[in-house]
Amino acid sequence: MSLGIIGQAAGLFAVTNIDDILILALFFARGAGHRGSARRIVLGQYLGFAAILAVAVAAAFGATFLPESAIPYLGLLPLVLGLKAAWQAWNSHREGGGDEEKAQTEEGGPSPLEVAAVTFANGGDNIGVYVPVFATAGIGAMSVYAVVFLVLVAVWCLAGRYFATRPVIAKVLTRWGHILLPLVLIAIGLLILIEGGAFA
Repeated sequence: MSLGIIGQAAGLFAVTNIDDILILALFFARGAGHRGSARRIVLGQYLGFAAILAVAVAAAFGATFLPESAIPYLGLLPLVLGLKAAWQAWNSHREGGGDEEKAQTEEGGPSPLEVAAVTFANGGDNIGVYVPVFATAGIGAMSVYAVVFLVLVAVWCLAGRYFATRPVIAKVLTRWGHILLPLVLIAIGLLILIEGGAFA
């Protein structure tokens, strides 16, 4: 039975978080060459996913920290971060790239809170999937789900870093990452807002 639950947990995580690998690859590409950036990205991913897990577990027990009507508005987080990144990229291009390089040297790539905010917002729909599963699983099975999910977050981070460091992909991300990251974040934000009915 435990093996069955582990398999179900792994499958559920993979299906609900497949898009995170692309976002992580973009974050790792943005942090390339900055000391400690990988650690900050992993920390941010864990913070964001731990928040998703905490909200889902609480909701499964009947506590609602995040009303269902508020979930679509989580799209504002990646949207704002995407617009900020786009503004920085445009400013850097206009001024010859010096400011972006300086900013990246000072910041060391994306901050843990940036990564956590995007992870949490992008996982808003995950909460809706996890709550009924956790509510019917019981405490023992729910603990197995949580442990498997947290282990797989590390696997996802490794996969994101792997893709970001492959020569062909790294070359594309190095050249276009400053454009791709804002576009992906803005697209995710708009998708969350539109699919959640925020404009209805």
